[in-house]
Amino acid sequence: MEKQPFTFPTPFESPRLILRSYQPGDGNWYYAMCLRNQAHLSQYESENAVMTITNLEAAEGLVGEFAKYWEQGTCFFIGAFEKGTGEFVAQVYVGIVDQKLPEFEIGYLADVAHEGQGYVTEAVRATLGMIFNHLNAHRVRLECAETNLRSIRVAERCGITREGRLRQNKRAPDGSYHNSLIYGLLKIEFQAG
Repeated sequence: MEKQPFTFPTPFESPRLILRSYQPGDGNWYYAMCLRNQAHLSQYESENAVMTITNLEAAEGLVGEFAKYWEQGTCFFIGAFEKGTGEFVAQVYVGIVDQKLPEFEIGYLADVAHEGQGYVTEAVRATLGMIFNHLNAHRVRLECAETNLRSIRVAERCGITREGRLRQNKRAPDGSYHNSLIYGLLKIEFQAG
């Protein structure tokens, strides 16, 4: 018997943020966000879809794909917006690793204009709550570049445990190789936490 797709609520909130799915019509601001963040993300997120956006039509197409994935329950791209201003501050990604366990993966990026203000940590904590409490995950995993200190700090502030290191498993745009760190969080740890 095939498992049913996961459903993820939208919107949901944290103290300072509204977190929601992307929707048709978001392409205009998403395009501006992509252009603003491409240089910022190139070192650690060269494979991120943000890096492929070169025009408004492509941005609208991408947010349409994100909305379709959400509707299908295959993965979830979550925009985090500051409550007072409505400004985009971060993106969180939730993917399905193992539907039977269930295990999910989480990833995130900060808008360059909002780095260092705790928005990503807040968005990740709120999203972890939804993954464990709404999706009933047993485990969440995270992979990040060994040199991405900001990402590492977010993982550690959220109580995610470093489990291992993958050697030279990513290639940077300049052709150099880099290592990744693997982190994991169990439901029992999240609940205790």
